[in-house]
Amino acid sequence: MIAFRKISVLAAVAACLSTAVASATAPPVGKLPKAQLVTVSVAHGGLVSVALPARAAGLEWRLARPFDGKIVREVGEADVGANVVVVFAAMQPGNTTLVYALTKGETPKAYKAIEYKVVVR
Repeated sequence: MIAFRKISVLAAVAACLSTAVASATAPPVGKLPKAQLVTVSVAHGGLVSVALPARAAGLEWRLARPFDGKIVREVGEADVGANVVVVFAAMQPGNTTLVYALTKGETPKAYKAIEYKVVVR
């Protein structure tokens, strides 16, 4: 049983490290165009979804700026029709902003931006 736990812990650490390395390879999103602003309010413990509109071929939505992970945590993402829907759990009361940019692959140039101000009460 102890050997199984050690293997599980090592596997979890390896997965975290590989995720950190993989996410560090994309360059940060540069200057953003004027963003559409959406304010969303959710109760602590609830879920909030962010709908990102359809994108042209070759373009993708990327999280463009850091947000407070103590306030919300991403729990899911799915393509719904032509849109991308990202679901966050409201972890504790407070405010944070989710900024998404439409880029061509993992390049820094942003063609469109959407800013979601999330208020967890």
